[in-house]
Amino acid sequence: MKDCTYQNAYKRLSIHYFFYFAVLGILLPYFALYLRSLDFTPVQIGHVLATMLITKVIAPNIWGWLADRSGRVIFWVRLATFMSFSIASLLLVVESYWAVLLTVLGFSFFWHASLPQFESYTLGCLAENKHRYGLLRLWGSVGFIVSALLVGWQIERVDIDVVPFDIVLLLLLVWLSGFLFRERKAHHEEQLDQRFFKVLKRPEVLGILAVSFLVQFSHGVYYTFYTIQLSELGYDKELIAWLWALGVLAEIGIFFWMAPLFKKFAVKSLILLGIGLTIIRWLAIGFVADELLVLVMAQLLHAFSFGLLHAAAIYLVDEFFTGRTHGRGQALYAASSHGLGGAVGMFIAGYAWSFGGAELAYSISAIAVFFSALIAWRWLR
Repeated sequence: MKDCTYQNAYKRLSIHYFFYFAVLGILLPYFALYLRSLDFTPVQIGHVLATMLITKVIAPNIWGWLADRSGRVIFWVRLATFMSFSIASLLLVVESYWAVLLTVLGFSFFWHASLPQFESYTLGCLAENKHRYGLLRLWGSVGFIVSALLVGWQIERVDIDVVPFDIVLLLLLVWLSGFLFRERKAHHEEQLDQRFFKVLKRPEVLGILAVSFLVQFSHGVYYTFYTIQLSELGYDKELIAWLWALGVLAEIGIFFWMAPLFKKFAVKSLILLGIGLTIIRWLAIGFVADELLVLVMAQLLHAFSFGLLHAAAIYLVDEFFTGRTHGRGQALYAASSHGLGGAVGMFIAGYAWSFGGAELAYSISAIAVFFSALIAWRWLR
């Protein structure tokens, strides 16, 4: 469809990415802080945030199967984002641990269900221009920065209670932005289709999924306790917001340069570089967080620990899963990495933080990333 070419769809795709990741710009820096204001314990906070991600193990696979079977990707994106907005509205009234946990379980299921299918739609629009994926995805990072800074400013001048209101407002905008798109007719040539499980058994496919799982596992403590850690060290909320924003600015930079990087270097080499710098980042935050300059340098490494590794994984998954397996391939990547990996990482981070603080929690993350390097070296091509 003509509407789904890179040139014609760029602005509309960018708008959806902007609002979707603007939600994340509230959840990652401030939701744990909001839960702490409700007197949740570190373990309870870890459980709630892990629940938010564990739904990503199941939801994308269900939505991927439905979208691939029906061929109506945008219909399923709209339905998921509407359900996410509707259920999240309960955050405006619930405050008890179990009520918040169940609400997060509901809205995050549908929120996570939508993104892999939108990624599949985007890559279909890009076609031979998929090396330009970073130029679209960077608008999600811009949305993250804008919301993180604005909500940080609100919290300082109003109250932490603005967090659920802002989440619900942005989820409404995510749903509405889904009406900017038309369905893209799927053209599946049977000779190009590969059976899903046949592709899944390939060593390089298992390798990138395992690497992505461990890398996202390592981010669990960062996403759960970074804001709390810096607050306890005496950093004010606005500075913390700027540190989050700095990390995402670095991410934007790597997305901008992704196309020439993919053309010049092997994807495996880029992944190994990102893994090495991720280990350095976690050790710096875990052991030297009282030094602002170290924190600044560590946040710049977010370009590699998330931006580079995520874009490389998306690129490889798109190469591996073609035709009728495409939607399920992106769903499997999201489920195994940001879903299962992130959820297990957050769950363990809650206990590690309780027993050994930042040093223990970030050391576990660094060890996990080290094992991902061994897998990448052995299995990726």
